Amino acid sequence: MKVRLAKSAGFCMGVRRAMEIALSEANRGDGKLFTYGPLIHNQQVLDLLRSKGVGVKENIEEHEEGRIIIRAHGISPAERERIRNSNFRIIDATCPRVGKVQAILKKYHNKGYTPVIFGDARHPEVIGLMGYGGGDSIVIRSPLDVERLPWDVPLVVVSQTTQNVDDYWITVDAIKNRYPEAVVFDTICHETYKRQSEVRALASEVDSMVVVGGKNSGNTQRLYEISRSMGIPTFHVETEKELESSWFASAETVGVTAGASTPNWMIKKVIERTKTMGKRGPYSLGSLLGKALRFLTVITIPESIGAFSLTYAGLVLSTGRTLLIYPFIALLYVYSMHVLNRFLDKEAGTYNDPSIALFYTEHRGFLVTTSVATIGIGLFLSISLGFVQVLLFLALTFLGLAYSMPIIPMRLGYLGRYTKIKDLPGSKTLAEALAWGTISSVLPLIGWQGPLWPGVLVSFLFVSSMCYVRAGMFDILNIQGDLIVGKETLPIAMGEGRTLRLLFLVNAIGACLLLLAAATGFVSYLGYPLIFCFLIAAGYICAYWREWIKDGPCLQVIVEGNLLFAGALAFVWKML
Repeated sequence: MKVRLAKSAGFCMGVRRAMEIALSEANRGDGKLFTYGPLIHNQQVLDLLRSKGVGVKENIEEHEEGRIIIRAHGISPAERERIRNSNFRIIDATCPRVGKVQAILKKYHNKGYTPVIFGDARHPEVIGLMGYGGGDSIVIRSPLDVERLPWDVPLVVVSQTTQNVDDYWITVDAIKNRYPEAVVFDTICHETYKRQSEVRALASEVDSMVVVGGKNSGNTQRLYEISRSMGIPTFHVETEKELESSWFASAETVGVTAGASTPNWMIKKVIERTKTMGKRGPYSLGSLLGKALRFLTVITIPESIGAFSLTYAGLVLSTGRTLLIYPFIALLYVYSMHVLNRFLDKEAGTYNDPSIALFYTEHRGFLVTTSVATIGIGLFLSISLGFVQVLLFLALTFLGLAYSMPIIPMRLGYLGRYTKIKDLPGSKTLAEALAWGTISSVLPLIGWQGPLWPGVLVSFLFVSSMCYVRAGMFDILNIQGDLIVGKETLPIAMGEGRTLRLLFLVNAIGACLLLLAAATGFVSYLGYPLIFCFLIAAGYICAYWREWIKDGPCLQVIVEGNLLFAGALAFVWKML
């Protein structure tokens, strides 16, 4: 059965930010840690946080101490003051968009306006917003409530950020008809707009819909109601275990969306489970190609072919000629290291991509055997090249395996936190880039005749910068799972925004160096067309930054395809 996922399904910006703050604080381990009320409306995530030592506080006692996280929904000024007067240290994870609504209410209340809040009076966000109205706030749910608004005071109207868009504006129209002078603000989050419009569009194109999220999540419930209003069978589930085959007996295409408090790994599990249900039609060429690409991705073939392509391009760039034995050595090395490190670091994979983690568990023997075999083949090929190449290949293999293995004894006090190379903040991206650069550019040119080292350095920087940007992007896409298991990757150490700026800078420097090297004759004129690879990388960095493209197969194909594009450019260059 075909499954279509809504583009904006899953964590919204505010929830993602709150989760990252909570997990970062939990990994820091600096005393007791609580959230003021449940962080988000998703029981599975709350259970996970509890397993990380994050408790939930509903009431604050004066004698208690520790750290307390203000959840994305925000709190009232009175609640904030009560926490400040305790021994707790406040960590504010209030969604910036909720903070904007709070600021509006505070400003207009000080001017004498009576706040009117469209939303659920029992929702934590609305309870917090009411506190900014100084006790004068009025909460309404529909146009029928407009009649009870006071006549003799100016009104300022806002909405809970996750309310139904259409219902809000219908209610606003009723308010403006009765109170033309009322000041109205559009405070429904832009992501709420997108999710609700996507559900309407997707529901018109599928046979049935699955909405994933907490049963007590207001925004998830609204997605469910919108889908049902479109006249198709709609099912609200928290986990994949709730799915029933009978729901999809006659369905060929099912849509999947998720609330703003639903993590990626839960959505992926629901998608994988749904694909096994329902009506099975004949396989199209597109679906078969998709399955083949998925299988190849799972066993790291795109990365391996990318290493082959970059090595080929680097050699043509620095020497104008190549022997295919060197790209094959790079392919074998990258395949074996990526597969073996996934086994050594499988905990994060459980959250980043559950289907890949399951595949590695079920096919452990095959994957380990092929990885060891590729190391052996790579070593054999290196022996044919010379003693120095053998030593370098062995050294790189040892370092690749040591990356995820404990090398510092746990008994060394604080250093116990950094027992592996991968535990060092940001080490993964840099280590991967240096390893790819060395196996692709340095190993092939050891022993070559002629003054090649300026070209070798440029080739090394070209391959390393391309790999650095690629690895950094995937670290950003995997930030949820990495945070859960306590990995300190580049985006976790620096933040997503700073990481994107760093990747853009590295990419720009790489492009400038390559352009300068080609202009001065240090490398072949292939350097000019290879600039397009950096332009593509700049494009997908900006597209992700601007939220024009999100995590998914499309972005992954662009990132991995850019490496293949480099090899294709080099091949065409050689043919001309």
